[in-house]
Amino acid sequence: MKKWQLLFALLLGAFTLTAQSITGVWKTIDDENGQAKSHVQLYEQGGKMYGKVVKILTNRPDRICEKCPGDRHNQPVMNMVILENMVPKDGFYQSGRILDPEKGKWYNCKMWLKDGDPNVLVVRGFVGPFYRTQYWYRVQ
Repeated sequence: MKKWQLLFALLLGAFTLTAQSITGVWKTIDDENGQAKSHVQLYEQGGKMYGKVVKILTNRPDRICEKCPGDRHNQPVMNMVILENMVPKDGFYQSGRILDPEKGKWYNCKMWLKDGDPNVLVVRGFVGPFYRTQYWYRVQ
């Protein structure tokens, strides 16, 4: 009986060590032109995942979000929260939304680590059956 308990404890420990967190800084890549756009810091708050722009990699670092809706309209993109209310469920982060500052539109969102590569985050924004997928790369 003790051997089974030990085996169970070892397996549980191994599973915990291999589980990867998505918190940290990620380099975003534009899915339309393949260029690096920004660094987004993902952080957990109240059991949900959020993301804010912490570095802009284009030639417009002081960019204003002219097309953004609501309280983000005409605000700097730098330090803007563009990902909100993502909850972990069934191996994904989902049920939240992501903002595209270029288009000024919110999309439903689902995120997960790429199979076999914990340094690549798959980020999918969608409206109904239509979606866009980006790959973000871990910076730290």
